[in-house]
Amino acid sequence: MRVTLTQSIVDTELKCPEGRRKIEYSDSDGVKSMFVECRAGCSDHTYYVRYRDPQGVTRLVRLGRTSQISLADARREAKKKKAEIILGADPAAERKAKKAIPLYSEFFEQRYLPFVSLRKRSYKRDKELYDLRIKAAIGNLRLNQITRERIQSLHSSVREEGLAASTANHHVRVIRYSLNLAVEWGLLERNPASKIKMFHEDNIVNNVPDDAELERLLNVLRTDRNKTVCQIALVLLNSAARLAEVLQLRWVDCSIEKRVMTIRASNSKSKRVRHVPLNDVAIEVLQNVPTRAVHEYVFVNKRTNKPYTTIAKQWDRIRRKAGLPHLRIHDLRHAACSYMAANGVSLWTIATVAGHSNPSITTRYAHIPTTAVASALNVLSTKIAGGDALAGVPKAVQ
Repeated sequence: MRVTLTQSIVDTELKCPEGRRKIEYSDSDGVKSMFVECRAGCSDHTYYVRYRDPQGVTRLVRLGRTSQISLADARREAKKKKAEIILGADPAAERKAKKAIPLYSEFFEQRYLPFVSLRKRSYKRDKELYDLRIKAAIGNLRLNQITRERIQSLHSSVREEGLAASTANHHVRVIRYSLNLAVEWGLLERNPASKIKMFHEDNIVNNVPDDAELERLLNVLRTDRNKTVCQIALVLLNSAARLAEVLQLRWVDCSIEKRVMTIRASNSKSKRVRHVPLNDVAIEVLQNVPTRAVHEYVFVNKRTNKPYTTIAKQWDRIRRKAGLPHLRIHDLRHAACSYMAANGVSLWTIATVAGHSNPSITTRYAHIPTTAVASALNVLSTKIAGGDALAGVPKAVQ
């Protein structure tokens, strides 16, 4: 229906006739091909302009709701769109291209997670943070709609929940890493999460046992009924290895004769093969592990006949029994590095033994005076076994 549109008519007189689903009111005295669409049961209407695309197909360009823009603004926008179309623009194609850019939720779940699940050991933690907060914050946005401000708002809100700075920062790191992949794959021009300033992480906890605490711990490790977990703890304390590296240790990677154990790249955090010398205490422990020549893995759970995946419950009981309720299993690795540093082992040597991918990580031990020594890990034998390496681990720990 053609009418002479005025702002008053648009505001009060345009209605969909009874019995019809919708009707178009063309602007007879305004911009050619512009009209207002009225739908049944809806008091708010929509401005459109009609055009033909390069293939001759009739298309519509939505200009806005009558409650959002005035008639004069709609006419100006219609003229602008028609001028762009004359110059070769195709709004429908542009709109289709925008829809081709996936939502962040689609990208994360269908492309990012399958990719990192094969390449990133912490991908489960990424999914956990995504499910908890990231999806609600930006999951409904297309990749090119995600703004730096939106990400910073999420970053701040996590801190406001009372969570640690490291947790808040991890959310940003997950978003940044995922959007870096989107840029790499040509789905995004630039990463809005790049160079976002992180919260200061003061998360270095010093739980290294002193001499008295170490003696209590060793007494428990020598006598506790769960011999396998005690053996795992002793190897950690004598090698500065990571728990996951020891739990996945295979006998084929242990050479008692050559006094070395090999950490495979698949088990290493740095994804590099590492050879860790075995000191006398570690040798003594491995010689008494009952799975030797019986099982592929060194440390096996008797109930499942499979390698341990966690020892959290058993370790919690052991540390409480030793009167060290705050001693984390990872602190055994820190303790080994600290004992070496305190006995003059260079930070470079400690970094090599511990498998630090970045030497700066080892600087947490720099407050302890260090000098080069001939053998780093034999220091641990002396410290833990009290001078006689083999006396430190009685036969009871098997």
